[in-house]
Amino acid sequence: MASYTVFAPPLKAGETGPDTDRFAFVRDGFHVWALLFAPLWLLRYRLWLECIVFLVVGAAIQIGAEAVTGSSGIGVAVGILLSVLIGLEGPSLRRWKYTRMGWRNMGIVVGDDREMAEQRFFDSWVRRDDARAASPQPWMPSFTGSVPRVPLTQGVIGLFPEPGAAR
Repeated sequence: MASYTVFAPPLKAGETGPDTDRFAFVRDGFHVWALLFAPLWLLRYRLWLECIVFLVVGAAIQIGAEAVTGSSGIGVAVGILLSVLIGLEGPSLRRWKYTRMGWRNMGIVVGDDREMAEQRFFDSWVRRDDARAASPQPWMPSFTGSVPRVPLTQGVIGLFPEPGAAR
C-alpha cells in the first residue's frame, strides 16, 4: 500500500469551502518515470523551477566533467545519479511546490492506488463533518477546582504503596 499526502488549494474569492475537485494527492515512494524521464516528469507536474535547476546543474556537471577529465563518462554517471535523486525526491519536490503556493496539507491517507486513497480520504472527511454537525460543541474537559496537593512527607513517589515495596 502506498501513502498519499493530500493538499487542498487556497480558497478563491467568494468560496466558503475548498473545491474538492482540485485536491492533489501526492504519492510517497520511488517514481520510476521520474528516474527514466526526469525533465519530462518535472514538466508534467509543472515543476518549472525544479526542471530549470535540474537542467542547469546537469549541464554544468557535464561541462565540468568533460573539461577536467576529457571524457563524458563521469558526466553521464553523475547525470544518472541526478535522475535517481529526482526519482527518490520527486514527491518531496511536489509537496514543496504545493506548500510554496499556499495549498493546505489536509493529511495523509493510505491506499492501494490513488482511487482507493481518494475514496478513503473523502469517506473519513464526510464522517468527520457529520460528527461535527451532530455535536456542535467539541468535548472539553471542565476544570473548576484547584489541583490537590499531595504532601511529600509520605515518602512515596510512583506506583508502589510504600517505600521499597514491590509486588
